[in-house]
Amino acid sequence: MWEQVITWSFLVALLTAGIRLAVPVLLAVLGEIITERSGVMNLGLEGVMLVGSLSGFMVAYSVEQATGIATLAAWIGLLAGLLAGALMGLILAVMTVTLRSDQVVTGVTLVLLGQGFTAYLFRQKMGLSGARVKGLESWAIPGLSKIPIVGDILFNHNSMVYLTAVLVFLCGFLLFRTNWGLELRAVGENPAAAETSGLSVSQIRYRAIMLGSALAGLGGAVLTVVQLNIFTENITAGRGWIAIALVFFSRWQPLWAMIGALLFGISDALQYRIQALGFKDLPYEFLLMLPYVLTLVALMLRTGRSEAPAALGVPYVRGKR
Repeated sequence: MWEQVITWSFLVALLTAGIRLAVPVLLAVLGEIITERSGVMNLGLEGVMLVGSLSGFMVAYSVEQATGIATLAAWIGLLAGLLAGALMGLILAVMTVTLRSDQVVTGVTLVLLGQGFTAYLFRQKMGLSGARVKGLESWAIPGLSKIPIVGDILFNHNSMVYLTAVLVFLCGFLLFRTNWGLELRAVGENPAAAETSGLSVSQIRYRAIMLGSALAGLGGAVLTVVQLNIFTENITAGRGWIAIALVFFSRWQPLWAMIGALLFGISDALQYRIQALGFKDLPYEFLLMLPYVLTLVALMLRTGRSEAPAALGVPYVRGKR
């Protein structure tokens, strides 16, 4: 049966699916990089993604039922996921920046809140209705999609894949080539010095947390609205925790974040396709854990000199150094 795997068609299909599956995690990683660059650690990404995934799905489903326009419904659903993530970020910001609560405890609380809230709301509003949405169709880029092999892999995806690729480079540009990024990194490295120079540590951290959480919520919405077209309880399946691990793998660099997310996406696609081929000599439990094991291995291989922001995880008290 291995002869079915070692083929060009299998490899092309694997890489194409891997790129698509990487998008939700990559969006969450980019958001967490922005948040942690400001000095705040959001360990609640799993909960944020869950809330974004349910909000996006419910809004997309409602709009699609009302208008019958699937594409419009999908984009409105994605926007809803973005806003829901920002709202979760606001909760985190109030707790960690204003009230200066422990960031680890607050993050875990957000995960529990997201899991409980989405499970309850989904059961109350949708139950066992078997609701589905149509999502976004693939858009083949004219000309480029006709390139043999490469065209199928890179240039025949839905719009969110292309938008996420743009966000990777935009995030890198904003963080390292603009005054906004310089101020954000200054607050994450030495908030006392940043405030002495006239910056508002609280405002910068609030904006970073809400923006980062919005991207994570968008990632959750992409998962339900664009990729799976359904919602089930705990549908993110640990992707929020994977995103946190990939931040350390990337060493807070957007381009490395993309590489790590692609590794996870491809390994996730691999386990789906091997299961579909019916390999009887491989237990499906092993295949299910394959993406997470490979991510852990990649993280260990990238261990070394830490490049974490110096003030990461440390609540800032005005007037104290």
